[in-house]
Amino acid sequence: MTLRNSSLVTEFIFVGFSEQSELRLPLFLLFLVIYVFTVVGNLGLITVIGLSPSLHTPMYFFLFNLSFIDLCYSCVFTPKMLNDFVSENVISFMGCMTQLFFFCFFVNSECYVLVAMAYDRYVAICRPLLYTVTMSPQVCALLMFGSYATGFAGAMAHTGSMLRLSFCASNVIDHYLCEVLPLLQLSCTSTLSNGLVFFVVVGVVIATSSISIFVSYALILSSILRIPSAEGRSKAFSTCGSHVIAVALFFGSGAFTYLTTSLPGSVDRSKYASVFYTNVVPMLNPLIYSLRNKDVKLALGRTLKRVLF
Repeated sequence: MTLRNSSLVTEFIFVGFSEQSELRLPLFLLFLVIYVFTVVGNLGLITVIGLSPSLHTPMYFFLFNLSFIDLCYSCVFTPKMLNDFVSENVISFMGCMTQLFFFCFFVNSECYVLVAMAYDRYVAICRPLLYTVTMSPQVCALLMFGSYATGFAGAMAHTGSMLRLSFCASNVIDHYLCEVLPLLQLSCTSTLSNGLVFFVVVGVVIATSSISIFVSYALILSSILRIPSAEGRSKAFSTCGSHVIAVALFFGSGAFTYLTTSLPGSVDRSKYASVFYTNVVPMLNPLIYSLRNKDVKLALGRTLKRVLF
């Protein structure tokens, strides 16, 4: 079945965060700082992991992919958002659909990368003697391929169903990026099937990833509590701490954004809440994994010495 676009709308206008001109410059500077930290942090982590043989392990392979996704993810919409603060906040129809596709692709992929990282920690703590065999390079590559493949499938479902809609009235999106729900509000045709696709895809992604992570950490916790020494328990907890924080921030902010969509004033609330998981979380992840990780700090020090001296 061929996708077609019978829309009369050729471009969309973003409302953004504020129509007050005096707030545009402060908001531009704020999001520029966040974006610079996001790019430098994730690019730095990717470089350190790539250049440090001591970090060529499954755990850091997954972290490398998480940083890569966060970097690409923030580049999908932040440059456009920054541009909208200083010029016309207009995007073409196909530009909007492209942004929607990559936004969905990287968000869905990140969910499953976090699942792979939880599974890696489960094997490391609960099955340490089988770790090398279980988390072989082939298994790690397969887990990453599965993460990107499911991300691609979800993005295709959202974008494909959106391309079948007609937009013939308003073209003003009450958001700062092309997301599914704000776009559905503008369609002049029935969005029942699109709503179904949205809730099925989002429901499957959230349910499978959150249940997998929960089960992994329940087993990890059970295994840690059986460790006799306090030092051993502390060491085991420390290897999971960064991942637990990253999962809580990403899923917590995402869940708050989408679970409040049916409440009064939900459009504005979800728009501002989405800033956290679209802008802030990709900036915080490199800090969480580097500041709390001795191996990364040592590798960073060695890399800087090689580069500077």
